[in-house]
Amino acid sequence: MTAIQYFWRHPLAEQVREEGREQGLVQGRAEAKAEMVLRILEGRGIPVSDDVHERVEACTDPDQLERWAQQAVRASDARELFSQE
Repeated sequence: MTAIQYFWRHPLAEQVREEGREQGLVQGRAEAKAEMVLRILEGRGIPVSDDVHERVEACTDPDQLERWAQQAVRASDARELFSQE
């Protein structure tokens, strides 16, 4: 008798699910960091233009977002986030 391999138990399916989980975690971290950058600026009373808001939210690099968060703590204007680039 031949064992039936269901697709969801197949090693390839498991690999695809794992890759999807990892991608979702990275995306979730980036979204959280983007929100953190914007909250820091807004919490400090620094106006955030639509351009800055869109650029921060569009960024998917957690390391870049971390650098922007560190700059947001010292910035006097939201556009200063991008001055190091």
